[in-house]
Amino acid sequence: MRLSQKYNIAFPALDRKIGDNNIIYFDSAATSLVPKRVADAVYNFDTKNKANVHRSSHLLGNESTEIMESTRETVKDFINANSTDEVIFTSGTTMSINTLANSFLNSELINDEQEILLTSVEHHANLVPWQQVTKNRNINLKFYEPKNGIIIIDELVELIDDKTKLVSITGQSNVTGQEIDITNLIKKIKEKNPNTFIHLDIAQLITHKKINAKDLGVDFLSFSAHKMFGPTGVGILWGRKDLLEAMPPFITGGEMIDQVSLEKTTFNILPFKFEAGTPNISSFTGFKEAINIIEEIGQENISKYIKELTDYALKEMRKVEGIEIYGPKNESHNSLISFNLGKIHPHDIAHMLNDLGGIGIRSGHHCAQPLMKQLGIRSSCRISFSIYNDIAEIDKFIKTLKKIKGWLS
Repeated sequence: MRLSQKYNIAFPALDRKIGDNNIIYFDSAATSLVPKRVADAVYNFDTKNKANVHRSSHLLGNESTEIMESTRETVKDFINANSTDEVIFTSGTTMSINTLANSFLNSELINDEQEILLTSVEHHANLVPWQQVTKNRNINLKFYEPKNGIIIIDELVELIDDKTKLVSITGQSNVTGQEIDITNLIKKIKEKNPNTFIHLDIAQLITHKKINAKDLGVDFLSFSAHKMFGPTGVGILWGRKDLLEAMPPFITGGEMIDQVSLEKTTFNILPFKFEAGTPNISSFTGFKEAINIIEEIGQENISKYIKELTDYALKEMRKVEGIEIYGPKNESHNSLISFNLGKIHPHDIAHMLNDLGGIGIRSGHHCAQPLMKQLGIRSSCRISFSIYNDIAEIDKFIKTLKKIKGWLS
């Protein structure tokens, strides 16, 4: 039985067919499917409310504000943050990191001739913003380029010195599937340089890994609702309150202000100074319901379930002649698998899996071109698992993959 069925979580998209095939969705690393409960929550708000937040004293406006702030409280509890002041709503992980990069670089938290350390395995969202904001500053971007894209914590920590002001790193690679031991990572970085700030991109990790912001010792976190059964268009930037207070806003306009005159503007308090304009209000209702679903199932249960699927898929895929699998060969490999099959183009494999078996996978560079170059490839296929997948689907995937290999090799 699928984990989603055990907890009676319905995913309507899986009721569809591609030809005679039931849909098999192996692309949750890109975005997860939406449970009916989440879709219903969004629909109910859009049809029964839709008023703006923090602006009106009428019933619908007050309800909208309550929805937004209760969702913020839910997120705070979900990651065990100290305060809702630390929970910033954004449009997604990409905007969270852009906000962090721009605000951090325009603060007094970092000075010229200091350094920011990244890795070559990062999603473009955790690379390009840092490239852009350091263009006109005398701040060095330093890179850890691990062999085969597999991060070894001690190697990364060796690159940290007195100049390292920030380490920005993924909690789980969206290409190799490697889960980083984030507790050990943070501990060793802080031991090497207690003045180094740490940002974790936990977009791939948050659904199946319990995050305790208070105890981790991390300084910033970013993640998206759409990878954790929620709607698109909403994400989170979490940061320590003292650091967020020391950072200027990135996007300016309505709501994030305190006082405006023709000569100058002063800014609102946390968290509102980072939340300019009208937010994606209806998505808050879905986000809250998605978190409720994750907590009902339990992140430990989700992790155990998708680890079983991952291990089974890896075992069966390694039996396919000519396959090359990218990622660690130990217990840190979880939830997603990137691979190539001989000289068959990844896009051809993806199209044929869809047409022959109704199987949806990702093909391409996965928004990680530096890592692709490091691996000596231009693109790969990627499958990824969630609570609505099962062993039978993996068996069908393997059977269809072998059929494609026989036809195109």
